[in-house]
Amino acid sequence: MSSDLHPSIVALVSLAANIAANHPKQGLCQVDRLRQYGISKAHIDAVIEIARHLRDEAAQSLDASFDEAYTADAQPKRPDPFATIQVETGGACCTPTASGQACC
Repeated sequence: MSSDLHPSIVALVSLAANIAANHPKQGLCQVDRLRQYGISKAHIDAVIEIARHLRDEAAQSLDASFDEAYTADAQPKRPDPFATIQVETGGACCTPTASGQACC
C-alpha cells in the first residue's frame, strides 16, 4: 500500500499554503496543474476561499493582539519627540487608508 498523495491533492494543499502565506507566486503554478488534472473550478474556488479566510483570520488575530499590547501601556514614559513634526500627505506614491490616513 502506497502512502503517496495524489498529485492533485498535493497541488491543492500547495495552493492553499501559498495563498495563506501570502507567497509572492500566489499559487498560480498550482492552479495551472489543477486545471491539467481536471479539478473543477468550484473545487479550486473553495480552496482559494478557505485559504484566504484563514490568512485574513490570522492577520486579524495578529492585529488584535498587537492592538491589545499597544494600548495596554497607552501613556508615554517620556515626551513624544515626533509630536511637533509637520507631516506632509498626498503625492503620487501615496494613497490614503480607508479612514483617510496618509501612508507616506
